[in-house]
Amino acid sequence: MFDQFVLANTALILGILAVVGFVLLILIVVAAQYISLYLQALLSGARVNFISLIMMRLRRVQPREIVFNRISAKKAGLEISTDLLESHYLAGGRVTNVTRAMIAADKAKIDLPWDRATAIDLAGRDILDAVKTSVDPKVIDCPSPNSGKTTIDAVAKDGIQLKAKARVTVRTNIARLVGGATEETIIARVGEGIISTIGSASSHLAVLENPDNISKTVLGKGLDSGTAFEILSIDIADIDVGENIGAKLQADQAEADKKRFQAEAEKRRAMAVAEEAEHKAAVQKNRALVVLAEAEVPKAMAEAFREGNMGIMDYYRMKNIVADTSMRESISGEGGSSGSNSGRSSSS
Repeated sequence: MFDQFVLANTALILGILAVVGFVLLILIVVAAQYISLYLQALLSGARVNFISLIMMRLRRVQPREIVFNRISAKKAGLEISTDLLESHYLAGGRVTNVTRAMIAADKAKIDLPWDRATAIDLAGRDILDAVKTSVDPKVIDCPSPNSGKTTIDAVAKDGIQLKAKARVTVRTNIARLVGGATEETIIARVGEGIISTIGSASSHLAVLENPDNISKTVLGKGLDSGTAFEILSIDIADIDVGENIGAKLQADQAEADKKRFQAEAEKRRAMAVAEEAEHKAAVQKNRALVVLAEAEVPKAMAEAFREGNMGIMDYYRMKNIVADTSMRESISGEGGSSGSNSGRSSSS
């Protein structure tokens, strides 16, 4: 019985030792992942607490990214704590970009605090590219190749169209990067300034003679106000002569006036035709009234005979008057025709 008890206890102890050994092996393997990071940070002078490395994994933070960025900052002479790096990582920021940007800004003597850098990064801007652009200015084509246009077209006061291309040299303004307008605003403002300057020129020849006046005028308008950039220069890369827009507009206006006058003449003709038709209708109406009035004469004479107001001699006397009148009218008609004939003969 004693031997069986000893064997049972021995087996239990061995099992416990095996479990403990297995757990220790797992802990050693897990700890080995952090020991190398810990030693790298320690030897680089950017010491990181070993427990903090383990807690980073529990907080779903990549310890390797945090440690490497802290080492890079430390070697560049910047002191950025792991808490700051972790908080930016958990906020969804790009820790590596921000760290590199701060190192580049420090070397270029640009004031870029950690809070501003992380705010710019969280706003969606590429802080590293912004710092690079601040050190090495970039050139923007105006109009943008993505817009589908190749030139900025404007018309001078003499009606001649000019087609211009500009190149804008800008530098990032770190202080206005958060909330500042982007490159599209710069391109739009420069294009508007070029159109305004060409449009105010008295002649296209004056613009072609001194294209640098466009750059000076546009640059003096302060187009970078409220943007994330500072405009260093605006250069007119190319300027060509286009169509004679003024003559084309005048021709179009003349054609439009012609159609308008034709329409008004047609309107007056239609009104004259309608008025003539109304006059003809009035004449026919008046003739009908005369006929009706003449039809009443026999009735009136018959009524006068019945009532004794008119005798037979009166009737014949009236007939004589009517005959005399007809004779005079015929004579006057013959005289008029003969007179006209004699006039034609004398003229011939």
